[in-house]
Amino acid sequence: MSIPGDLKYTKSHEWVRVEADGTVSVGITHHAQDLLGDMVYVEAPSVGRQVTAGAECAVVESVKAASDVYAPIAGEVVAVNTEVSDSPEKINQDAYSAWMFKLKPANAADVNGLLDAAAYQAVVESEAH
Repeated sequence: MSIPGDLKYTKSHEWVRVEADGTVSVGITHHAQDLLGDMVYVEAPSVGRQVTAGAECAVVESVKAASDVYAPIAGEVVAVNTEVSDSPEKINQDAYSAWMFKLKPANAADVNGLLDAAAYQAVVESEAH
């Protein structure tokens, strides 16, 4: 399983990429999409919404189940990826390029508290047992 080393992760299977402009892109991990199966629907948060770390802010639905997507850090939603909403299968094709929404962090340093690739790998492995 691929877990890119340049991203941060949450225990609830979101990935986070810090962009050049200071925003963070958020999506679900390859592991999460693999568990869920074929994506059929994505409900993104509204632009302008203020979210707190750990808050439910989006929903993904697959042929198997619906699952909440949680805000990895506190901030304001500044963009949503309509391409993923229009074609949810993009998450199955490449989970790490199919970002769902972007946040302007309330505190940019909060990203440092998220999991690195090795720590996320340990979370995935612990769930498999």
